[in-house]
Amino acid sequence: QVQLDESGGGLVQAGGSLRLSCAASGRNFGSTAMGWFRQAPGKEREFVAALRWSGGTTYYADSVKGRFGISRDNTENTVSLQMNSLRAEDTAVYYCAASRSAGWYLPNFVYDYWGQGTQVTVSS
Repeated sequence: QVQLDESGGGLVQAGGSLRLSCAASGRNFGSTAMGWFRQAPGKEREFVAALRWSGGTTYYADSVKGRFGISRDNTENTVSLQMNSLRAEDTAVYYCAASRSAGWYLPNFVYDYWGQGTQVTVSS
């Protein structure tokens, strides 16, 4: 059973920063990439950022490009999402996800495992 544990959410003022972390565990984890998604109240879940384990390739939604950074931590199977210059519209529940898709084109990756989510609230 694969488990993804997110941490680091909270309340921050607009213009501030937060760092989310996601630790993956479980036998035969075998993921090829990790991603972050978010879902705001009344809206559909949307892609935020992804990182491919092999080569460290990253991919971002246009709405967060230049403000957010996804990275692999020194701890095995852990990824972080550094969120800077936060805006009220970034308020959402943020989910970590793991993919076992093959290939290299991150936008096509399908995500097989999901965390429980962590709330990020940005006050204006």
